[in-house]
Amino acid sequence: MKKLLLIFGILVSLAATAQQTANRFFYELSYAPNKDSVAKKLKEMMILDITQDKSIYRDYLMVSQDSALRVQIEAMQKSGTYKDISKSIKQPKFSHTIVKSYPSMGITYSDFILQDIVSYKEDVKFNWKIEKDQKKIGEYNTQKATTDFGGRKWTAWFTTDLPFQDGPYKFYGLPGLIVQIQDDGNNYSWLLQGNKKISNYTEQSYTEELMKQNPQSKRLEVSKEKYQQMREAYKKDPFGSIRTQIAQIPADFKAPDGRPFSQVLKEQEVQLKKTLNENNNEIEVPATAKKKK
Repeated sequence: MKKLLLIFGILVSLAATAQQTANRFFYELSYAPNKDSVAKKLKEMMILDITQDKSIYRDYLMVSQDSALRVQIEAMQKSGTYKDISKSIKQPKFSHTIVKSYPSMGITYSDFILQDIVSYKEDVKFNWKIEKDQKKIGEYNTQKATTDFGGRKWTAWFTTDLPFQDGPYKFYGLPGLIVQIQDDGNNYSWLLQGNKKISNYTEQSYTEELMKQNPQSKRLEVSKEKYQQMREAYKKDPFGSIRTQIAQIPADFKAPDGRPFSQVLKEQEVQLKKTLNENNNEIEVPATAKKKK
């Protein structure tokens, strides 16, 4: 009888998970990737998925190419042949994921540092000052609020028409959903573009599941300070953590396209370092940068 009850409980749990719904909010992020050229802006679509017990913020590209990737992977598995699909998969500009747990609003920040998934937990308390100013943004009536966070001053516009005390990135804590938020230096700005309800919602996308199945990948939970140290070391030497493994690769080992594997790795390292150097304008200003000012 106990076994039957246990099985029934598992089935109920699985059914509840399968039937989970989420409200997905689409935010257009306009940002200056390089702190020395703030006038040059790029745009990315980010999403905030709100469920009953948490919210998940990430780059929309992490989930938007799921179906195409699944078709290609399943075709390879069925045929038993390998095909290089790296060129058909776009890499998200922002690889971090931010989960806020309800109702505590404890934050878990996760990001890739090369092949490893590194995360830290954080309790952020926003000291919002709600102003009298109001304006209409799209279809929503919004009100102004300001705060300091991450070495920047922020102005947010929130709406009580959407009863979620949440927002993009780590922002939360206003009487309604944040519709727009921007720092005073015009480095980063999020603007709500739309929303939809998702039935049978699953937290992990197919792309994220594949990335986490990499046998070479480690999952590390560290302090925020340690994460920042690891991130800085990664910028200076992107392949530093795997240089020992690289040295053990035979000189005549070939990449799938026939080129020497060492040549492919060298090109990837040069490109990665170039990308990291060009994207040096963090959302949260590092403590070292603030000291230099």
